[in-house]
Amino acid sequence: MLVGVVALVALLALALAGSGILVSTYARTATAADAAALAAAPVTFHPFGARGSPTQEAGRLARVNGARLVACECAPDPTWVERTVTVTVERVVTVPWGQTLSVRATSRATFDPVRLLEAPLR
Repeated sequence: MLVGVVALVALLALALAGSGILVSTYARTATAADAAALAAAPVTFHPFGARGSPTQEAGRLARVNGARLVACECAPDPTWVERTVTVTVERVVTVPWGQTLSVRATSRATFDPVRLLEAPLR
């Protein structure tokens, strides 16, 4: 009986640890997606002055935050029209029972080039 209780407690602890790891990994992956989208959005407007492409910037910020860029809907647009980019990133994690899982998150960011014409930042 005692062995069964110990096994059940160990199993529950393992499941709880795995859940915690997944929740934490999703939060970090979502942060990486947010950063990547925010980096890519202004780069879609060439006069903004960025050196790389929107996809390169999204990938760079994803990597800095421990994730991999999976998709970037962030085409360059030379017009002064507001645009929204969508970025998906992925992070791989190993849970306590040895399985490797892929956690993905998607984020969007909007950039309005017209706002560049407004009063300078103070």
